[in-house]
Amino acid sequence: MTAIATPSRQDAMRTLAGARRDELETTLTQSGLGCDYVIVRAPEIGLVMVRGRIGGDGQAFNAGEATVTRAVVRLADGTLGYSYLLGRDARQAELAALVDALWQQPHVRSAVERDVLAPIRARIEADEQARRAKVAATRVEFFTMQRGED
Repeated sequence: MTAIATPSRQDAMRTLAGARRDELETTLTQSGLGCDYVIVRAPEIGLVMVRGRIGGDGQAFNAGEATVTRAVVRLADGTLGYSYLLGRDARQAELAALVDALWQQPHVRSAVERDVLAPIRARIEADEQARRAKVAATRVEFFTMQRGED
């Protein structure tokens, strides 16, 4: 018997990091999951250093900086929701933190997964498929023909 894989909080936060502000606003409104919350840490914008490695195993180097926005909210029952997003959208970070807090509520988790996160995951996957197709269309196949005089 195989166990049914349930999405983890890490999966939910990864999805939220890839969500768009309008998606969060729309899905929260349509699902009716929005609720009152208190902002514990107002959205803050800062920089993080992005590090890389050549070939994935070479010497680490600083590739540059990226803008990040973080926020923390608290629901009425004390549940804290966190978000860390690339970019400078304070409202998006606040909404993502709210969805994280709601996801932690066992009685609404399935609704959050179904009504908020599933549509976002579907859009992210469609975008990735479109990107793959665009890259595949530009792929050049190289081959070598053997010369007759050798």
